[in-house]
Amino acid sequence: MSHTDVSSPSPDALAAPLPATQVRFGMLGLIATGTLINYLDRTILGIAAPSLTRELGINAALMGVVFSAFSWTYAASQVPGGAFLDRFGTRLTYFLSVGFWSFFTLLHALVGGITSLLGLRLLLGMAESPCFPANSRVVATWFPRQERAFATGVYTVGEYIGLAFLSPILFAMMATFGWRSLFIGAGVLGLAFAVVWWARYREPRESHANAAELAEIVAGGGLTDQPVRQAFDWRAAGQMLRRRQMWGICLGQFAGNATLVFFLTWFPTYLATERHMDWMQIGFFAVMPFIAASVGVLFGGWWSDRMLRQGKSPNVARKLPITLGLLLATTIVSANFVDDNRVVIAILSLAFFAQGMAALGWTLVSDIAPEGMLGVTGGVFNLAANLAGIVTPIIIGAIVATTGSFFYALAFIGCIALMGALSYIFVLGNVERIVID
Repeated sequence: MSHTDVSSPSPDALAAPLPATQVRFGMLGLIATGTLINYLDRTILGIAAPSLTRELGINAALMGVVFSAFSWTYAASQVPGGAFLDRFGTRLTYFLSVGFWSFFTLLHALVGGITSLLGLRLLLGMAESPCFPANSRVVATWFPRQERAFATGVYTVGEYIGLAFLSPILFAMMATFGWRSLFIGAGVLGLAFAVVWWARYREPRESHANAAELAEIVAGGGLTDQPVRQAFDWRAAGQMLRRRQMWGICLGQFAGNATLVFFLTWFPTYLATERHMDWMQIGFFAVMPFIAASVGVLFGGWWSDRMLRQGKSPNVARKLPITLGLLLATTIVSANFVDDNRVVIAILSLAFFAQGMAALGWTLVSDIAPEGMLGVTGGVFNLAANLAGIVTPIIIGAIVATTGSFFYALAFIGCIALMGALSYIFVLGNVERIVID
């Protein structure tokens, strides 16, 4: 009687493909960490501000200019930074960006007056400019479309999570060692990360991702082939800038960034001067809105990808979380009419949660960028967003200096958020890749 040797594998088993690796999530972890350090370095000035202004003799209006200065060069460098990214690739661009911005952060510990402080803010903005276009390029390269909103949410949460959980430590450091210690710690951390980035980041076909993972990425529209180095094309850029998709996402991101900039710059001062909280209270209460924003980012990304997997169109899946987030962010105005600090923090947490939902605009950059122009598209998008970083701190500083109150400052933020929602509803149009003639 014949029998089969059950210990021998069948030909089908021998031919079974290996399961897909998950290398892309390691790359996502790198840009999430880079984003955390990026926002830590640009925003610890807000934490240091109450002590720094007293030591250096800077008033509210002038401090608004200092807060804004970062965004002058950050915005101006977006398109050149995006062109550099398209020309030299993600790995080198990100390495140089992290290294230089961390060095300039470290030098903040040595400032002795307004001139050196302004100069370093300008240099920091220029050095940080390629970060988010590079993040968008990594997501478009490594992730299929149905995972991009989640991936964008994961790295974007770095904008909030660092300050959410590090704020008590940072305030304790400042109380113990002075405000200069914040810049030393952040600068050293960033320089160490630059080394890690250079050692670990690779493009898909240069990495340890196996054929199954690469096929999964390609099937979802990922760009796993070695990126073609692109020279800047003025004609193509001009065509891109005339499309309504670019105007829609740029106006919307400007609005969302205005809310974010308030929390990254004036929020600790608001709690100290308008709400009369001491340092321990600020260190505790400042955590809550940032945690709420972190949840908002992750929720918005999860919801957007879930709708896409369920067959909803990109117009619904991408635009709905952002639009609802901007509408909900207008609730920040109601903090003007509440006396209880606990309720105020709850209102601000809701508004920042909503801003987190609206922070998925970078997913749209991946979806609509013309072929070969991810860096430039991201640069233009981030330029528009960071015009809010220029005007918002100055306007709020002028309002506070003139009125002695944040009442109209919060009203200003609410109105801008409403404008952003209307832009996504009426200006953006269809979410589809721009084709250059």
